[in-house]
Amino acid sequence: MNERIKEIRKYLNLSQEEFSSRIKITRSSISKLEKGENKPSDQTVALICSEFGINELWLRTGKGEMKKSLDGEERFALNLGKLQNTDNETVIRWVNAIAETNPELLEDIESFFMTLLNIKKEPD
Repeated sequence: MNERIKEIRKYLNLSQEEFSSRIKITRSSISKLEKGENKPSDQTVALICSEFGINELWLRTGKGEMKKSLDGEERFALNLGKLQNTDNETVIRWVNAIAETNPELLEDIESFFMTLLNIKKEPD
């Protein structure tokens, strides 16, 4: 499992410090997990999976896909949970602006951002 933890961190392009802070453990703990010096607790496995959308079966065994397949509602709930725990003022301003925007304008805003970020719209 140690190699897969490192693979997740590298896939997400996070330092050990950034990765560990997201799951509320120390950088040295991540280092020991990646080296195989320590085994992750069930709680750490659950935190990694929930914070980064990782398939727990893959993390534990290597079977299946790394990323958990989420439907629209699950993805929304996961992202909303992440947003609730942010101290980033830009994110807070954007979430408030979106929530308070006239619904007709949201489609125009979405179109602008999809173009800006080069994201293809998923079918409903």
